[in-house]
Amino acid sequence: MNSSKSPGLAGFGILKNTTCHTEKKISVFFSIIFMTVGILSNSLAIVILMKAYQRFRQKSKASFLLLASGLVVTDLFGHLINGAIAVFVYASDKDWIRFNQSNILCSVFGICMVFFGLCPLFLGSVMAVERCIGVTKPIFHSTKMTSRHVKMMLTMVCLFAVLIALLPILRFRAYQIQASRTWCFYKTEHVEDWEDRFYLLLFSCLGFLALAISFLCNAVTGITLLRVKFKSQQRQGRSHHFEMIIQLLAIMCVSCICWSPFLVI
Repeated sequence: MNSSKSPGLAGFGILKNTTCHTEKKISVFFSIIFMTVGILSNSLAIVILMKAYQRFRQKSKASFLLLASGLVVTDLFGHLINGAIAVFVYASDKDWIRFNQSNILCSVFGICMVFFGLCPLFLGSVMAVERCIGVTKPIFHSTKMTSRHVKMMLTMVCLFAVLIALLPILRFRAYQIQASRTWCFYKTEHVEDWEDRFYLLLFSCLGFLALAISFLCNAVTGITLLRVKFKSQQRQGRSHHFEMIIQLLAIMCVSCICWSPFLVI
């Protein structure tokens, strides 16, 4: 009786191991594909933006291009760092106990997820504000929005995102491995402590605030440009504004589609 069951059990075990191995290869493959596509597309965007910045260095478009470059560079490093960690986790069979005994990797992964999640949203909203000022207050924009001021804004946005990402570490709160065991983030399951809830609400509120600012500023910019276009049929000097607002709307739509469900949950 035992001998009759052994071949079936052995076959089931072989099939299970083969299936797990195949799933692991597929997960690693897709992680590498997504990371590679993100890196290549952002690298191409950086080259295009740098060439455009050299052409428009002394014009009103320069500040927008500088902010767009910051956004693309941030997204590039997000794909590179988070993607590399995700590939390593999948390749290691998600065995966090083996490679994360001191919780260092999970903490780094969590910090990167928060930083590279919030920073592009912040930069997108700053770009929308910059265009809104450029269209509604062109004189103020041309005199006050210099490259030095834009670089200061970029630095402040990045530092603020770093601060938010480091808050749990500064408060001696560890980032948690999530249910799928493929990434780390704030504690999202069985949240009872007020501080854990605060981090989640802070992340969501800041993300929604950035999206709301982008929506409001893009709406004001678009309405202003349409009014100017209908009042005077002169398109010269305004075409690049329409080009930039279309780019901003595309960034905002992608951000809303990608982030809104996660921020709500």
